[in-house]
Formats: sequence, C-alpha cells, structure tokens
Amino acid sequence: MASAIGYDLRGLKCPLPVLKTRKKLSSLPSGTLLRVETTDPLAGIDIPHFCHQDGHELLESERTESGHRFLIRKT
Repeated sequence: MASAIGYDLRGLKCPLPVLKTRKKLSSLPSGTLLRVETTDPLAGIDIPHFCHQDGHELLESERTESGHRFLIRKT
C-alpha cells in the first residue's frame, strides 16, 4: 500500500475535523491515502459519515489513547 499523508487535527472540535478533512481531500489527487488523527469524540461518528456521504473509502478507523485515527482513500 502506498504511504499515507498524515493530517494532525488533534485539539480541534466538531465540525472542524470534518471540514478540514474535506478541504484537504479536495486538494489531493484521486487514490491518495490520508491518515487523519483527531481528539474530538464526535469524529468517530462524523468522519465515517462524511466518507460515506462524499464517496471516499474509509480503509481504517481505530480508537487511540487520545481520540481516533482514520485512513481514508480519496475517490
């Protein structure tokens, strides 16, 4: 698997993690992998919902000590 671009959104509160993830993905070519780190508890619901809604592929979703980590493939 290609290496993912890291995107640190720790410390941001809803809705910023989703808004910033959407903006970042819009600037990347299709097929790019983006690894997003968040501390917002709602991101565990919001990021998967955003991926489904916008058609991106959520490859991984895991809880971390301080929040969540997601691996998204831009479609």
